Amino acid sequence: MKQAKHMAFCWLAIGVLIGTTACTSASAARGPVPASNTSSVMPSENTVGNTAAELRRLMDAQQLTELRTTYNGNYGASLLFHAESLNYYVALFHDKEFWRVIRTDSADNAEQVYRTFVDQTAQLSQVYIDTIRLQAGKAYTDRMVQMNEKRLQGLQQELEAQRQQGAQVSAALQQNKQEAVTLSSDLRNSNTQLDALQQRIKTLQAQQGDPSLALPATQPAAAEPAPAPAPPKP
Repeated sequence: MKQAKHMAFCWLAIGVLIGTTACTSASAARGPVPASNTSSVMPSENTVGNTAAELRRLMDAQQLTELRTTYNGNYGASLLFHAESLNYYVALFHDKEFWRVIRTDSADNAEQVYRTFVDQTAQLSQVYIDTIRLQAGKAYTDRMVQMNEKRLQGLQQELEAQRQQGAQVSAALQQNKQEAVTLSSDLRNSNTQLDALQQRIKTLQAQQGDPSLALPATQPAAAEPAPAPAPPKP
């Protein structure tokens, strides 16, 4: 914005010729004009058009010295001096367009008109300055809205992801809990089976180590039959 403002008004400074040393001495030697000449400060109906054209011609010819310039927003006021005619030109402009141009040969009147134009630039530029501030505030607010919308969207996505992860964790915990119940039941069954086996082992070990263990009783052998008596001899 500063660059644009500078470009808008730099043509005025470039078009002005740096005054020679004689300009300063001539301006100093020039005293206040009589009161009858002060009427030249007030423009006539065609002062703006004629004087503005004259000012542009002198600027193009680089015959002016810029004494003062004030910028307010895109409005400005300049006080310029024409050394050859000892005239002062006071211009009120907006961007590159002259709004008012007043010529006078009185240094005091030129300063007075310049101060008046400076005050007018301050008033005229207020809307421009307020507009710039409001536009900047709106642009900033729009950026904040977009940033917060993205942040809200990100938080919503993160919350949804957390909910999904929570559901997955809950399902996994439920599955692990069911598996733990099953494993606990299987463990109890295994412990019962183990206790039974250990009890049998203890019983067998006790029987094996008992010295009074009796062998199974043997069956008596069967008696041989008596031989049959011999038949009598004839």
